[in-house]
Amino acid sequence: MKIIKGGVVAPKGFMASGFYSGVKRKRKDLSLIYCEGGATTVGMFTTNKVKAAPVLINEETLSKSNNIKAIVINSGVANACTGKKGYEDAMKITHITGESLNIKSSEVLVASTGVIGEFLPMDKIKLGIKKLSKELGNDLEHGKWAAEGIMTTDTFIKEMAVEINIGGVPIKIGAMAKGSGMIHPNMATMLSFVTTDINMDKDLLNKALKESVEDSYNMISVDGDTSTNDMVLLMASGQGKNNFINSEDEDYKKFKDALHIINTTLAKKIAKDGEGATKLIEVQVKGALSKDDGKKICKSILMSSLVKTAIYGEDPNWGRIIAAAGYSKGNFDPNKVDLFLGNGEEEIYLMKDGTPCIFHEEMAKKIMESDLIIISIDLKEGNNNVKGWGCDFSHDYVNINASYRS
Repeated sequence: MKIIKGGVVAPKGFMASGFYSGVKRKRKDLSLIYCEGGATTVGMFTTNKVKAAPVLINEETLSKSNNIKAIVINSGVANACTGKKGYEDAMKITHITGESLNIKSSEVLVASTGVIGEFLPMDKIKLGIKKLSKELGNDLEHGKWAAEGIMTTDTFIKEMAVEINIGGVPIKIGAMAKGSGMIHPNMATMLSFVTTDINMDKDLLNKALKESVEDSYNMISVDGDTSTNDMVLLMASGQGKNNFINSEDEDYKKFKDALHIINTTLAKKIAKDGEGATKLIEVQVKGALSKDDGKKICKSILMSSLVKTAIYGEDPNWGRIIAAAGYSKGNFDPNKVDLFLGNGEEEIYLMKDGTPCIFHEEMAKKIMESDLIIISIDLKEGNNNVKGWGCDFSHDYVNINASYRS
């Protein structure tokens, strides 16, 4: 596998672009991904009981169709909690996009992100889609513009592409994502759009996506809030011309591994770009009795406000970590636990067999000053290992979210 450039336009068959339509102030706010020949498409969506109109429409569309040609995404307004009008507006977007690209509205998926409880400025979006449909391309700039158009409070573009060899044929996978706040490990917890030119059975695509999401986007937390608009969509054009994959053979596993690297990388970028974040936190739970136990403990530590604020304050107050593990409802014996703190280069023992260790305060301070903080907890209960990612809580998180609408 090799990393390449291009994001969602890297695989064969895809074009995209991003555009400023006026929904937001100054920054691009409308993006379009297009596959002229159509793509086998699968998706995963928010588990929040309150689902935005685009989520409802996409769930309905994918339950009926195996062939999707376009995804249109707006940022700035979430079109969530907008009732019948919101649903009708989202449907209008599929029709406008279909007319602009000369395709069926049933071949269009839609996504929105931004402020909840506001109606879409349909006049601006309609004009924007018509213009954007004429500005599609498959070069690096077009991929970048599309990735920029889906951002809200994100501080940097999140995109990635890789190339793998499937049966002697070069196959590409590209992706773009957005996420900074309202991020919690419960489905995807952001927006992610993945494209590939692999030729693969839809059920296998769905299986690969679902299993990858569980250990990537489902293992990040910024603030403990699950959005109303979360989704991950995977489009496969089949234009890579590899032999059709319809079993879980070595080619399937190779694709699944590459897909997971992309999803994990983007998930970590989302965690790193948490609103107001200054540090990326990685929690490693080792030796869990079951994977479920490991995930409960990992997420509990990641979501602890006390752990997050201690890391922001660069205070190695490790008692908060153990406390968070203890109330996670994950099974473990506190008297067996080893606890470590590191930054990817250096590591110190904080606890050994449930007993505090004497550690060098200067070394701990040096680690806590790093941009990456790795918390490693060995439960010594079983053979299951879990990783998750989050960020610290800073003063800026409060400032950003106290004035999100203004």
